[in-house]
Amino acid sequence: MNFDFVIVGAGSAGCVLANRLSENGRHTVCLIEAGSRDWNPWIHIPVGYFKTMHNPATDWCYETEPDVGLNGRSLKWPRGKVLGGSSSINGLLYVRGQPQDYDHWRQLGNTGWAWDDVLPYFLKSEDQQRGANSRHATGGPLAVSDMRLKREICDAWVAAAQTAGYPFNPDYNGETQEGVGYFQFTCRNGLRCSTAKAFLNPARRRSNLKIMTNTLTERLVVEDRRVVGVELRRGGSQHTVRASKEVILCAGAIGSPQILMLSGVGDAAQLQNLEIDVQYDAPHVGKNMQDHLQARLVYKCNEPTLNDEVSSLFGRIKIAAEYALFRTGPMTMAASLVTAFLKTRPQLETPDIQFHVQPWSADSPGEGVHPFSAFTASVCQLRPESRGEILLKSPDPSVHPAIHPNYLATNTDCDTIVSGIKVAKKIAACAPVAGKISEEFRPGSVAESDEELLQWARDTSTTIYHPTGTCRMGTDNLAVVDPRLILKGLDGLRVADASIMPEIVSGNTNAPAIMIGEKAADMILQDSN
Repeated sequence: MNFDFVIVGAGSAGCVLANRLSENGRHTVCLIEAGSRDWNPWIHIPVGYFKTMHNPATDWCYETEPDVGLNGRSLKWPRGKVLGGSSSINGLLYVRGQPQDYDHWRQLGNTGWAWDDVLPYFLKSEDQQRGANSRHATGGPLAVSDMRLKREICDAWVAAAQTAGYPFNPDYNGETQEGVGYFQFTCRNGLRCSTAKAFLNPARRRSNLKIMTNTLTERLVVEDRRVVGVELRRGGSQHTVRASKEVILCAGAIGSPQILMLSGVGDAAQLQNLEIDVQYDAPHVGKNMQDHLQARLVYKCNEPTLNDEVSSLFGRIKIAAEYALFRTGPMTMAASLVTAFLKTRPQLETPDIQFHVQPWSADSPGEGVHPFSAFTASVCQLRPESRGEILLKSPDPSVHPAIHPNYLATNTDCDTIVSGIKVAKKIAACAPVAGKISEEFRPGSVAESDEELLQWARDTSTTIYHPTGTCRMGTDNLAVVDPRLILKGLDGLRVADASIMPEIVSGNTNAPAIMIGEKAADMILQDSN
């Protein structure tokens, strides 16, 4: 149980690190995952997130505390509890964000994290179906493909957005993000390409890599102000795994700060209240939490949508047969088919809202579709100003921490969500999609003024599953890790996952988390040598 590197968390970044750190054969690596192997067949079928989210076998099933910004509502926050982490249960959407996001990270003092610095790591992972160019690569482990499902209602929405004055963009991961177009997915041949499949499976047989599943990391082992290993619980018994070089936390924006605080790295006063021995007073562990909040507009249609296709036994048999025979059809569907990155104000340099458009409607994934023809146009603010936090409830590692998102806590956030809803209404009123809409189901007539739209957003908006920022990277006294992702205050530990983002990226977070894993692996190997 002694290794050069110990990685905690086999998620979007952790699987990347396990592959890259064991690749040269010179280092022994242990990858620790609290969840199970990715044997559940629904993990590998793209539409399977309907079955894996909110399923305790594959999802941590976190819930937030009642949030003032949402009028006291609590939200479910799915996080993957399986090899591949959230890349095994997410909506498969491949979005890097805006180059300006990363240039801003650099301006905050994070040397080496500007767009020109991180683009090579996006390219290193990628196997782009469309081929290679200056912004895309082929031959990497991570498959990135176009959709295998088309629906007329989605095409009509894309055309309506152009009627409303927004440009078509065939590649939002290309030269510019702005415009309306179709999502790119982490799929290959109609099957999900999680980081477990892309990075871990090719490395699994290496003699210098040990993978431990169903193993809960309880705390870090600290000796003389150095992290030298981790304490684990596996099969009802405790074990210690030691690292001669480094421990790397890849447990995500909830798990990584929780493990740090359980280990005595956090706000000293709060830790002492829980009778946890303080190893290092780091009051900003768990702070700076950011997430994308989505308002989901639903439109009833005067022609069939996917809601109708799945509502009958014959329709479901037809869908299953198409997938089994051709790996096409609705079972290849990611969380959304269409996206748009748009500006709510012309004076903005870059888009500040994002759309996720789906040819179906439901109250939430896993609860079944609505019993009528409809589609969904979800809109979220890309760069929220509101900041939340993670707090321990108990020194018991099996007790989930308290999640305080603090949504819609600033005027900018409130104004932007209202403006985004109004953009959605504007597009829905344009041809050709307007001719297919029979009724605006949500919000409908209950919310027309700005005040009513904000109230509706507070009453109904939900997460789009992008928690970030709780172990912020930076050079100031408020940062948890430095630009090389090394924990401030103790030696021997790095954090490498979405928790290190100083500011949330302008888009979905899985691709950036994979990039963080790639860059972290390079830095670790450089420092080790």
